[in-house]
Amino acid sequence: MKHIMSFGILASTVLAFASPVLAQTVFVSTQLRPIEEATVVREELLKDIGPVDYVVEEPPQFAVRMEAERQAGKHTVSLVGALHGELSPLADKDTLEPLDDLAKKLATSGMPQSLLDLGKLGKSTQQYIPWMQATYVMAAKKEALQYLPDGADVNALNYDQLIEWGKNMQEATGQPQIGFPAGPKGLMARYFQGYFYPSFTGGVVRTFQSADAAAGWEKLKALWAYVTPNSTSYDFMQEPLAAGEVMVAWDHIARLKNAISAAPDDYVVFPAPAGPKGRGYMPVVAGLAIPKGAPDKAGAEKIIEHLSMPETQLLTASKVGFFPTLNVKLPPDLDAGVALLAGAVTATQASKDAVISLLPVGLGDKGGEFNKVYMDSFQRIVLQNEPVADVLKIQGATMAKLMTDTKAACWAPDAKSDGPCPVE
Repeated sequence: MKHIMSFGILASTVLAFASPVLAQTVFVSTQLRPIEEATVVREELLKDIGPVDYVVEEPPQFAVRMEAERQAGKHTVSLVGALHGELSPLADKDTLEPLDDLAKKLATSGMPQSLLDLGKLGKSTQQYIPWMQATYVMAAKKEALQYLPDGADVNALNYDQLIEWGKNMQEATGQPQIGFPAGPKGLMARYFQGYFYPSFTGGVVRTFQSADAAAGWEKLKALWAYVTPNSTSYDFMQEPLAAGEVMVAWDHIARLKNAISAAPDDYVVFPAPAGPKGRGYMPVVAGLAIPKGAPDKAGAEKIIEHLSMPETQLLTASKVGFFPTLNVKLPPDLDAGVALLAGAVTATQASKDAVISLLPVGLGDKGGEFNKVYMDSFQRIVLQNEPVADVLKIQGATMAKLMTDTKAACWAPDAKSDGPCPVE
């Protein structure tokens, strides 16, 4: 498959994380947190690698923990696994070990230089090793295809066609058949940042309160008439798809995998729709890094090498639906559901109108507040039907203050900025 290219806290807080004896290599990860995925990591991906304590944490708690250990100078964590944007603030504070020797070794094993360059996080040395990659796609029951608008190509849909498709399905079945993960632990904020805003405005921050954004929100309101109200309780779309509650859904590939792998012949998987500015999509790159002062640096390096082996990378793809960062060929006997997802990822990356939107960078522990701006806008505009312009003005001011407070520069698809990314 093709690969994604491109891309005061009190120090005493650390006592809550401290352990008097570190018999195991502590591996803290913001990724593969759900119990099923964490079990795969512990029992299969890290099998026979030695004693490893795989600890999962939500991104805000991860940021607090790493800052507390940095301030205290007392380290319990030897290895971290996190998204590109979550590792960036650690690199900014010079708290990560350079991994240049590992990077050279992996380059010869087939890891694309473009991905390794992402792992430098703008520095001269390798800050993290790309671990796995993913994105978000749409999935539909094959029975939904009969309701597609005339002339529509499911692999090249636009929003008008998606709306018409939703209308057709609702008229035929009597129920809204489109679903989004807009629940408390769903990834709906990434839909706005990586798909909706880039597709309608060509940006994410600069264009937040633009006329293009307002037009996009009106289009989303039209689409939402055919979205099940239960979406606000959905965290993973694989469950409502498998249960027959919806026929069409958008979500992270790892959160669609179980339903599709269980019945691959029942589904089609395809790119998200395009808007006036193109087909927005968000490549997701997770990396492995070693904090400076790690109590078991050698053990951490051993784990990184193990997780970067072709067989481990393919096992990761098969078991949890995150794809290799190594340039390895997916085997013909790969899980049929994962193969479907891989095809949709390739189709998304190969779209002529693709607009890449990177994960937020430079927000530090304010990533949750950034997400909240989009989710609050969604709640007020789409669910509560408040005037679009009024909401965007209020939320735009919140966004502008957040950018100023964090001093976060713009990231793609927004044009670069010298200082904090402006809300224009």
